[in-house]
Amino acid sequence: MKKHLLAGVATAAVLMAGAFGASAATLDDVKAKGFVQCGVSQGLPGFSNPDSAGNWSGLDVDLCKAVAAAVFGDATKVKFSPLSAKERFTALQSGEIDVLSRNTTWTMSRDTQLGLNFAGVNYYDGQGFMVRTSMNINSALELSGASVCTNTGTTTELNVADYFRANNMEYELVAFEKADEVVAAYDAGRCDVFTTDQSGLYAERLKLKNPGEHKVLPEIISKEPLGPVVRQGDDQWFNIVKWTHFAMITAEELGVTQANVDEMKASENPEIKRLLGAEGDFGASIGLGADWAYSIVKSVGNYGEAFERNVGPNTPLAIARGINALWSKGGLQYAPPIR
Repeated sequence: MKKHLLAGVATAAVLMAGAFGASAATLDDVKAKGFVQCGVSQGLPGFSNPDSAGNWSGLDVDLCKAVAAAVFGDATKVKFSPLSAKERFTALQSGEIDVLSRNTTWTMSRDTQLGLNFAGVNYYDGQGFMVRTSMNINSALELSGASVCTNTGTTTELNVADYFRANNMEYELVAFEKADEVVAAYDAGRCDVFTTDQSGLYAERLKLKNPGEHKVLPEIISKEPLGPVVRQGDDQWFNIVKWTHFAMITAEELGVTQANVDEMKASENPEIKRLLGAEGDFGASIGLGADWAYSIVKSVGNYGEAFERNVGPNTPLAIARGINALWSKGGLQYAPPIR
């Protein structure tokens, strides 16, 4: 997916100063206006995508809804701002949005130089390649001499350069600013290969004229931990977004679902009691009510439910849990304890 480079962003330094000086007021501002303003993609099936009526859905969208549920007890109190890769960080730095939940890779430079904080990883990803099945290519190592379509101004370009250079292969880069331009160019045959994060390839493949005539190659050439982002300088809001994600993971670990959460409120399991607000005062520590996590699960579900609903094997994307499975099932999703 699209990962904006730091170089050449003239406004970053100015906006960063404001971000570092942010007061701990985001929660107050959100409550005053009555909704969470969430930055999302301009349309990526499975992650953040609007239907014909303008209703948004996806894994990233569900995180936004979960934050609204935690704050208001109502997952519908959220509005969405579709943003390009180039616009996303500026929109967050300037206060145009309250949280960015838009398939954004956590890197050191973004975490330390933009006045922003990553609040977790809601999807572990990596850059891959898609080709036409008619090319009879089964490995990225067979791509020497290929033309490669991708987004301009992204780390995707750097990853491609590193990969081809490391494997002594030649290539021609064909880059566009907007994701839909990349898809259209690849679909029209202007390039041999389409590269972006692998989850994005599965999503964008659905937009092609004949999706079944294209395949994603097995190689992963980078680490792309994707997750929500907030401004630095407001630890309370940072904690709310971070623990919203952790609450969804914890609920899955404990077997608490949308369907059984009311029944689970009567559980004697101390971990479930703490999660659902029956024991302790954990909501108050982040400025929320005791039922903050209950509202998340009741409104949106646990992490596994959100994954299966949006990108899982029974969806058009048909993505296996893989490394996004819980740590107890061989994956990387792991939440610190609520206690």
